Amino acid sequence: MESVEKPMNSECSEYVVDMKGITKRFPGILANDHIDFNLRKGEIHTLLGENGAGKTTLMNVLSGMYQPDDGEISVKGKPADIRSPHDALALGIGMVYQHFTLVPTLSVVENIVLGYESHLFLDLTKAEKGLKGIMSETGLGVDPHATVWHLSVGQQQRVEIIKVLYRGSEVLVLDEPTSVLTPFEAEELFKILKKLILVEKSVIFITHKLEEAVRISDRITVLRQGKKVEEIELRGLKEIDAQRRMNQIIRAMFGRIQIPHTVRESRDISEKTVLMVRELTARNDMGFEALRGLSFTLRRGEILGIAGVEGNGQKELAEAITGRRKIKKGEIELDGTSIANKGIACASRMGVSYVTDDRMGEGCVGNLSLAENMILKGFQQEPFSKYHFLNRRSIAQHSSRLMEEFNIKASDPWTRVNALSGGNIQKLLLARELSTHPRVLVCCNPTHGLDAMTTRFIRDRIKAETRQGTAVILISSDLDEILELSDRVGVLFRGEILSVSPSDEVKREEIGKLMLGIRN
Repeated sequence: MESVEKPMNSECSEYVVDMKGITKRFPGILANDHIDFNLRKGEIHTLLGENGAGKTTLMNVLSGMYQPDDGEISVKGKPADIRSPHDALALGIGMVYQHFTLVPTLSVVENIVLGYESHLFLDLTKAEKGLKGIMSETGLGVDPHATVWHLSVGQQQRVEIIKVLYRGSEVLVLDEPTSVLTPFEAEELFKILKKLILVEKSVIFITHKLEEAVRISDRITVLRQGKKVEEIELRGLKEIDAQRRMNQIIRAMFGRIQIPHTVRESRDISEKTVLMVRELTARNDMGFEALRGLSFTLRRGEILGIAGVEGNGQKELAEAITGRRKIKKGEIELDGTSIANKGIACASRMGVSYVTDDRMGEGCVGNLSLAENMILKGFQQEPFSKYHFLNRRSIAQHSSRLMEEFNIKASDPWTRVNALSGGNIQKLLLARELSTHPRVLVCCNPTHGLDAMTTRFIRDRIKAETRQGTAVILISSDLDEILELSDRVGVLFRGEILSVSPSDEVKREEIGKLMLGIRN
């Protein structure tokens, strides 16, 4: 592990941000419980903790999205009354959220000035000059004229960072920035952060990933269940000290809880084929061929892992099987019955469930309650409704049972979903899909962006479901997850499955090569 080296200066002891006793309550939830947090000039201070620990809520208070119920904030030694994101920006505080706020059809420079320049006529030439100055200083290289939807996720994140810098931010808050990035893009982000610190910016880095927190941080503050449990200094640590600090952080995050490590179990898989995919060809949203003559079978109670670099047809494959995408040619059969091009309702009725990797955009409705999201697939059926009237009592009972079974933390079933943590939302999606007792479960990155405890819970639930006979297609960019859970592993590259082998016969190096299209 390497630590970020930064020049020491006389101003490093100055707190550019000082939060004292911050408390934030939501109905039935104490999200922040009298938390103290501060940031020095020219440092990276990481907020670390499990999903739902209160990290993002605390920073939403700093950025003006929420107002605290108690506590006070000082910026550069002066009391600050931050009532909106506009107030925060005026104080030099900008937040880059996990879910980007860009307009896809506008150019980079148009997104940068959108909502900031108040003139009748926008001077994009002047704005572009300012952008180039920021890019030159920080290494944040992006084409100012590129349309945002043409950019990769990593490039879009750069645009978000440039946007807050263009608006004068000296303090950058990055919310789970690596959760949407490939390993290469994450490395590039870390290099950018080093350059930002060298030009005397200060960074608050929100994450639940221990390794990157220790690697990139000067200090780490650990939150657990809404409380600050430890603050750890990391500047200048040697390798042996870093490992000791890692153990200290793990204890702070999880207390005395032991995170179980599950060895991949050997299971007897039925020989009965439940799903057959033959010569499947489909186009992506831009009209290009994304799946090319793809074929495989899936047996009852089996987990088939699909490994691959994102963008090689994973989304199109999941959507074709679950009835969300029309196929150009080929066949999809469930227990001998064709479900190809018959739509979502048919696939669902036949017993195909889908856990999407887009929790908020596709998986649920944030403004609806947990209970309402639990019945989205069956709200027109008894016992949830009768004569077109919803039965709130039955809905609440159903949701409460699933909340208990899947350890979903919320005050009651009528809590709005957008008030839940990412881990609880993911457990909600899994609970809803498994409550229908599917024949086939399609999971896309089911533990992406989740903490260790939630990840372990979800993986164990998926395995437990196969013991009831459910067959699972696990599409994941996490190779460790693929190798731990899968009975067989296939590699998807440019719309083709290059290899399907029993998981105990595959080697990580061979899968890595196939993911890059390298065949021996």
